[in-house]
Amino acid sequence: MPSVSTPGGGGTAEHRPEQARTDYAGAIYGALLAASVIAGTAAVGPFSRLGLVLFLLVTGVVFWAAHVYARLAGERAHGQLLSWGEVRHVATHEWPVVQAAVPPAVAVAISPLLRLGLAGTAWFALGVALFEQVMWSTVAAVRAGASRRLVVVSGLVNLALGLIIVVAKTTIHH
Repeated sequence: MPSVSTPGGGGTAEHRPEQARTDYAGAIYGALLAASVIAGTAAVGPFSRLGLVLFLLVTGVVFWAAHVYARLAGERAHGQLLSWGEVRHVATHEWPVVQAAVPPAVAVAISPLLRLGLAGTAWFALGVALFEQVMWSTVAAVRAGASRRLVVVSGLVNLALGLIIVVAKTTIHH
């Protein structure tokens, strides 16, 4: 579940909203990233379950750190002085990128209980990542007050992005 950003110690009002808000963009991005990791590992050959779990989580953490660094560097480029409070705020705001890696990693971890082989495990985890991506985009649209039509379009666009990953997985792997 995406984290909730709350006002931190530093930064401007633009980066410190008066009310807490949920960062769905990071969750959507993180789910798409997880799907890409699964598809990419399947393309290079079978990974052990533990290897895939670790790769998903490490990739989420690395991309989270990259997002935090890029956002802070961008703010500094605009002449803003950074405080530890602002660093904490940005790190918390970007945390959903990591959180989105957890459900597919859990899917990989529980796959033996479902008697899935490595190929089945990859498809199961990919399905979880795609479901998560579509769900977060739909929830974000609903919470933003979008019309029913826009909610459906948001979900379909994210499904299409996920299906591109599925097509890439099947064509590259075979």
